[in-house]
This record gives sequence, structure tokens and C-alpha cells, in this order.
Amino acid sequence: MTRFFHKVLQWLIVPALLLAGALVPTGDALALERGGYSMEVLIGGTPVYEHAARGTSYIEALKNREYSVRLRNRTAERIAIALSVDGLNSIDARTTMAGEARKWVLGPYETITLDGWQTSSATARRFYFTTEEKSYGNWLGRTQNLGLVAAAVFRERRQPISSYSGPRYGAPAPRREDSRAQGDESNSGPAPMTPQAPMGQAGGAEAQGSILPRHPDDLSKKSDDLAATGIGQVTSHPVREVFFDSEDSPTAVLELRYEYRDSLVRLGVLPADDRCCDSLSRRERARGFQEPAFAPDPYRRRDR
Repeated sequence: MTRFFHKVLQWLIVPALLLAGALVPTGDALALERGGYSMEVLIGGTPVYEHAARGTSYIEALKNREYSVRLRNRTAERIAIALSVDGLNSIDARTTMAGEARKWVLGPYETITLDGWQTSSATARRFYFTTEEKSYGNWLGRTQNLGLVAAAVFRERRQPISSYSGPRYGAPAPRREDSRAQGDESNSGPAPMTPQAPMGQAGGAEAQGSILPRHPDDLSKKSDDLAATGIGQVTSHPVREVFFDSEDSPTAVLELRYEYRDSLVRLGVLPADDRCCDSLSRRERARGFQEPAFAPDPYRRRDR
């Protein structure tokens, strides 16, 4: 049985028309939407523009910046969403099929904002943009899906309404010890405090280098100019477990690729400009001399 979670005391009741103005004239969007379900990435609390290109949706990653993923349910039904970042489930960091993944439960017209990977029943560790080498996936030895945020939406199987009880939308799910992530902490209370590196405006974990030792099973050198996600600062994120009987297949899948600006230009997602160009190409265009001329004489200007 799959385990399901939802965020305690932090859901927002969202009117169905809240995103009516999300589309912008250029064709880029602030939220990726499929059939009443949407996903968007926030940096500093502000949605990042999504660019449709090459048959997918892209966003620009900002190195060292923390980010969040906001999921919206704009339907009248309760749903469950499996969210993976770099192929790692946001609850237990496992890599599984969507149907087998642990999921977040959203009630009708509800929203949840996920700031990081859930590390206990009370806390999470922040997502932040970093390099492949310093990513959480590289530390875990799972690097085949770096640069992708994906959400699979599951509807609930139809059941008699009498099977539900109370505002928790169901009875607690039976605990499955064999399905717990390795190192997962008990849901009986908050996790013990651990020392934290200071976090600056640009992501203090990155400023001090990778906060994680290299995983012993992955010794390969990863790219330092391609975007991936690190696991950073501890943040409060209380959750509880609820029962949810999901359908076998997702009703919608939302995927966002993220890359740094240089990579988006190379892919043709963003136009090339003076602020962002391939460094090697720029060096190849360099010339020692330009138009024939003489050195400007500042004193000659004074005589005029």
C-alpha cells in the first residue's frame, strides 16, 4: 500500500479563478497546467516563467538560489500527487514508478508549497540550484534524471462517502515499516536538531561548497556548468499520514526541465544576447586589432 502525506496547517484555500491571469502575452506561462492541476517553481516566493520549447517546458535556474514547488488542485475532488525532483521522490528520495511513489494529498481547490525533501514528520531540507557534482542526486548515486521536476497526479477510487470520517479526509493509513525510506525518522515527534551551516542570500550551503560527502557508489566527475538540485537548509514542514486509495494510473503528469541560462541559449529556448554567450565562441571571435585609427588625444579636445 502506498503511503500518503499532506502538510499540516499550511494548506491554502485557493479560488478556482486564481490563475486566470497566469498566461502572459509572449506565450510563456507562470504555471504548467493539465486538466485542472498545475505546478510552478518559485524563487524567493515569485513564480518563474516557463518557456515552451522542444516539446517540453523549461525554466531558468539561478545558481545557488533556493526554490520551492507549488502544486494546485483546481478541481472539486481530492487528489494525490507524487512529486520527484531530479528523479528523487520529495518525501523519501527514492526512485520508483509513479504509482508506487509516496504522495502528497490535496483536498478540493487546495494548494501545497513544497520547499524541499521531507526529512522527518516535522522538517524538510530546502531545494536549491547547484551543480551536478554537488547535487543530492550525485551524493545518493542517482544521477540519471538530473534537471527535471515532475508531478504525477492521481485521482481517488470511487468509494461510498460513509467510508470517510472527519476533517482528515480518512482514517490513518496502516504503517508499513518495510516501505520506510532508509534513515527515515519516526512520525512520533520532531527530529533532533542538527548543526546547520549559515545560509546567505545566495544559498549558504553552496558558498561553503557541497554540504554532503561524495556517495561511495558514485565517484564519477559530474558537470559543474549544468544545473541540478542540492539538499540544503532545514525548514519547518509538519506533515501527517492519511489514507488515500488511488487509481492505478495518473490522470495527469506535469514535467519541467530546468537549466542555467547558457544551456537554455544553446538549446534555443532563449535567444542569445550579450549577457549570455558561449565562452569558447566568444574567445574564437576575439581580435587583437579593429579599425585602423590613432589613440585619442584628450588634450586636443581641450583646445576646442
